[in-house]
Amino acid sequence: MDQAMKPGQRVLFALRKMIVSGEIPDGTRIAEIGTAERFGVSRMPVRTALRTLEQEGLVVRLGRRGYAARGPTPTSIEDAVEVRGVLEGLAVRIIASRPIAPGFVRKLQACLAEGDALFAGDDFAAEDIDRFYNYNLAFHDLLLDTSGNGAILVALSRNNHLPLASAGALAVDWDDLASARRGLHAAHQDHHAVAEAILAGKPEEAEARMRRHARAALIPGMMPLVGPL
Repeated sequence: MDQAMKPGQRVLFALRKMIVSGEIPDGTRIAEIGTAERFGVSRMPVRTALRTLEQEGLVVRLGRRGYAARGPTPTSIEDAVEVRGVLEGLAVRIIASRPIAPGFVRKLQACLAEGDALFAGDDFAAEDIDRFYNYNLAFHDLLLDTSGNGAILVALSRNNHLPLASAGALAVDWDDLASARRGLHAAHQDHHAVAEAILAGKPEEAEARMRRHARAALIPGMMPLVGPL
């Protein structure tokens, strides 16, 4: 895995946090050139980040004038995160209700081991956020795929277009990586808790833990990590 933080990811995570926190007020035009200069990147990573934020509903296109911020309301974030928790909770409930395949166990353990390695030491750098992003998506994707429920995938794909609903919607303050690490580490510990319930064959507990995992993003003080994990 490439350990370097990709410019597009860095810009995406930062802009997402700035819009959600109100640092970039609702309706404010986001210029490609000015944003590129601010982050010391070319215009392409900025353009890519803005397109992703448009899909998430956090910016709106202004034609040739670029994009403008579209700050979400706390209620809209809470609604989207709650729906995600319900859908992913159902997915893990399905898995825990069935005989556990050895192949799934190996994949799950290997995935969690990546997270364990990430938080093994006290050091935490910007590129570690990118590593967590990849690990986090792999964990959630593995559970969704293993559930075998196509309707859950369809419903989640629709919900992912709402602000901060996607598992990849991390919002990070680059000036406070210590706080980011604490939030990410808590999410990793949640992953272990969900996995333990699944492997123990406890569907109700697995579902409840996954729903709590989603709602953890709504707890005051979780900023700068705002998005669902």
